[in-house]
Amino acid sequence: MRLLPVLGGAVGLWAAARLTRAAWGLPSALGAAPAAMRAAAHRSPHAEAGRFRNTEPSALVTPASVPVIIGRLLTRGSAGRPSGPVPLVPGAPDGPARAVAVTWFGHSSVLLEIDGRRVLADPMWGERASPSRTIGPRRLHPTPTGLDRLPALDAILISHDHYDHLDRPTVTRLAALSDAPFVVPLGLGGHLVRWGVPANRVVELDWGNSTRVGDLTLTCVECRHFSGRRTARNTTQWSAWAVAGPTHRAYFGGDTGYTTAFSRTGATLGPFDLTLLPIGAYADLWPDVHMTPEEAVCAHRDLGGKLLVPVHWATFDLGFHTWAEPVRRLLSAAAGADVRIALPRPGQRIDALAPDQQVDWWSRLG
Repeated sequence: MRLLPVLGGAVGLWAAARLTRAAWGLPSALGAAPAAMRAAAHRSPHAEAGRFRNTEPSALVTPASVPVIIGRLLTRGSAGRPSGPVPLVPGAPDGPARAVAVTWFGHSSVLLEIDGRRVLADPMWGERASPSRTIGPRRLHPTPTGLDRLPALDAILISHDHYDHLDRPTVTRLAALSDAPFVVPLGLGGHLVRWGVPANRVVELDWGNSTRVGDLTLTCVECRHFSGRRTARNTTQWSAWAVAGPTHRAYFGGDTGYTTAFSRTGATLGPFDLTLLPIGAYADLWPDVHMTPEEAVCAHRDLGGKLLVPVHWATFDLGFHTWAEPVRRLLSAAAGADVRIALPRPGQRIDALAPDQQVDWWSRLG
């Protein structure tokens, strides 16, 4: 009978070790405390009572939806995962930056090339979209290349502070490897400074504000989403980005629901040679803050886009649809709307002015 207490103690130690590992580094990964970011919200016309808001009514997940979400998570199985290894294009772009090009590294992480400049957007090289090392959505494919293999950067853009777009280890590594400024929505700089990024390398912008990096103009533009790395929501701004050079323009959507702001942005800052728009993690439980593939096609047309490259899919299982469903729906919608699309493999570089002939690499995986 002495064996039972021994086994119980061993199980307790194992559980404590797992809990400690899961919580390791958690306080730092969470970022700045909400109180440290309230001043940013108070100086924005797009915030009320210290919280940022969408200009259109945007329902988020309610307590009543939680049991439904849990039920779907428990029954979805492996539907949101590829059936085999995702083909990657290793390495990184070399040589001079092109007029308009993009390298997609997976999810929303892209390297934009505009008129000879390079801008890295939403870099997420972490293994999990989570503050924990052991809990949370895990990558469905490796990163195609290391951060240390990227070419020299002119700027680093962040769309918002969710874990699948703002990753502490990635940020700290980039801060050491590059001297490029971090251009971010209002309030988000508090996270970066806490993680050791020098304050003079952080540029915070609200919707409608711009900054210059060389001969590029980076404009923070309205989108429809939310923010928060803790239980408190909307303590920092969320945004899309318009990147304009002397000759060419690109639009980076990051993560957003469909919004009338697309038409306004297209009218004032477009047309765009390239749009990068999210197509994954949509669900009827949060229709206002994530776009469907069909809405992405509509957004591309609202923006005056010429070539659409989808992002926010394939890398993390964050919804309830199957892995390749977003692409199938996107292709169908684009064909009906006469919209040009390029679907790169993770790590593949696309020249927006002369894209390669499309090869179907996704159908056999999902």
